[in-house]
Amino acid sequence: MPADQQLSKSLKPRHLSMIAIAGVIGAGLFVGSGAAIQQAGPGILVAYAAAGLVVILVMRMLGEMAAANPETGSFSTYADKALGRWAGFSIGWLYAWFWIIVLGIEATAGAAIMHRWVPGIDQWVWALALMVLLTLTNLGSVKSFGEFEFWFASIKVAAIVLFLLFGVAAILGLIPGVPAPGLDNLIGNGGFMPNGPGAVLAGILVVVFSFFGAEIATIAAGESENPVDAVKKAVKSTVWRILVFYIGSIAIVVTLLP
Repeated sequence: MPADQQLSKSLKPRHLSMIAIAGVIGAGLFVGSGAAIQQAGPGILVAYAAAGLVVILVMRMLGEMAAANPETGSFSTYADKALGRWAGFSIGWLYAWFWIIVLGIEATAGAAIMHRWVPGIDQWVWALALMVLLTLTNLGSVKSFGEFEFWFASIKVAAIVLFLLFGVAAILGLIPGVPAPGLDNLIGNGGFMPNGPGAVLAGILVVVFSFFGAEIATIAAGESENPVDAVKKAVKSTVWRILVFYIGSIAIVVTLLP
């Protein structure tokens, strides 16, 4: 970047905090978890816990580097400086390629959900609309993207919180007409690991995909008003985000459904 060109640093702390909180909540949790649960049964909780531990450790290390050197290139820039140009180049383009693929996956998953709600509109129309909306959002200014992410992430967080509350109420038998499942679905259909430990290990491959997005907060740090404090809060929130949003949500699903 030329010396006379600087990042606008227009992301506010609330923007970065919500990006960190809701960045991992996407198709990987809402849609992708179904394949993992089908493969490993309730034992998939072990896979989520193991992958979550790795994410927490990585985020703490990445947070240290982002706080010391808040650049928009994040881990690609750090790899470039520490390992060489080849490392930064490879990681940067692999990460870009990942999000190019994920954009299509997210749009397809969202289109499938919308088509279920409004079957009169073809699924490809929903997918195209979502692709255009996501692309236009990312082409706008950083501040506009921050506001968009803040409010739409708030919707995702609110949906998860409501799901958790209703799920716990259903498990405890507090919802009239809904029998409390107890431990039947956890251990009553072939045990906690109906397909064995191997299926749980294989499920980690699906689970790890679900956690992508946690690193976005450190990438956005370079465009925040106070990157050190913002990254510190984002990294610290990683632990409870994983415990509540992922392990909590999946625990409720495998408890309520066989």
